[in-house]
Amino acid sequence: MLLKHLRAPAVLASLLVAAGNALADYHFDILDPNSPMAQDAYDLHFGVLIVCVVIFFIVFGAMFWSILKHRRSVGAKAAQFHENTTIEIIWTVVPLVVLVAMAWPATKTMLAMKDASNPDMSIKVTAYQWRWEYDYQNDGVRFFSNLSTPRDQIDEREGPGKAKGEHYLLEVDRPMVVPVGKKVRLLITSNDVIHGWYVPQLGVNQYGIPGFVKDAWFKAEKVGTFRGQCSQICGKEHGFMPIVVEVKSEADYAKWAQETKAKMPPPPAPPAEAPQQVAAGAAAAPAGKVDGKATYESVCTVCHGAGIAGAPKFGDKAAWAPRIKQGMDTLHASALKGKGAMPAKGGNASLSDEQVKAAVDYMVGASK
Repeated sequence: MLLKHLRAPAVLASLLVAAGNALADYHFDILDPNSPMAQDAYDLHFGVLIVCVVIFFIVFGAMFWSILKHRRSVGAKAAQFHENTTIEIIWTVVPLVVLVAMAWPATKTMLAMKDASNPDMSIKVTAYQWRWEYDYQNDGVRFFSNLSTPRDQIDEREGPGKAKGEHYLLEVDRPMVVPVGKKVRLLITSNDVIHGWYVPQLGVNQYGIPGFVKDAWFKAEKVGTFRGQCSQICGKEHGFMPIVVEVKSEADYAKWAQETKAKMPPPPAPPAEAPQQVAAGAAAAPAGKVDGKATYESVCTVCHGAGIAGAPKFGDKAAWAPRIKQGMDTLHASALKGKGAMPAKGGNASLSDEQVKAAVDYMVGASK
């Protein structure tokens, strides 16, 4: 009998403990800011929120108090305030003061967000369907950044996919890398449709519009990895266009920039001058063979290596078979001029036609 009476309190206590454990892992807040602009936006948000909450309690408190104390059942009679100059001044001046008090820091923050002058470094950000290109104006580094989440975690057409990774749909093969404590100016544009470069912890959300270059800036205050996504619905692969920014120390950044630049393909050599005369019957010397593998590994692998954005995966015979049937001339033309989500020359205009064709030949040869 005693156990029967203790069962309900025991169940209630267990539920309270479980609820306490759940609440221990629950938090409601904006992501921790890591730049002056993100910190200003964070402070502005909660400052305005506090003002709104105070106004709410004052207005509704006065309203409920008036309803309770001045109801007809207690014999209250309505007072007349018609054409009361004092009250009209009060209800005009007080809201004006409140609005100015909120508008001042908001305007100051907005102006500071647009001031990208005197940067320590500049990075041109070009959006494509559906990846990002980062071109470091000061260091001569240029590369594409693509989603790296495996497709077997995404596709669930024939059943559940594989277990999701820790950073599912928020991981890339090559993140943007910047030094800590440096003002980074972003020159943001787009190759096709409107995209949005958005990293909340850095306080940046700027549209990339074809034909326009918009600027923004941030200065990361601590080392770490910060993630965001395209903030514009840019097509069917919109959800697969993440942004990752790695903030390193100055020494680590300098090392990264040096190593990355060393791995970039050399610029195409200028065309040799044609000889003035060719001896009769003499055959022209064959041009040096272009290394298609090097071009593939430096440019093409970002899409074809993982088989993303509609690109046939390197070595996948089933994916390449219908394309190979189109003929090499068609494949070469598509790679040179661009087709679908693939930009002309893979988005690297510095490549020569021979380098592009050699990369196509290399991929086709590995997929037959």
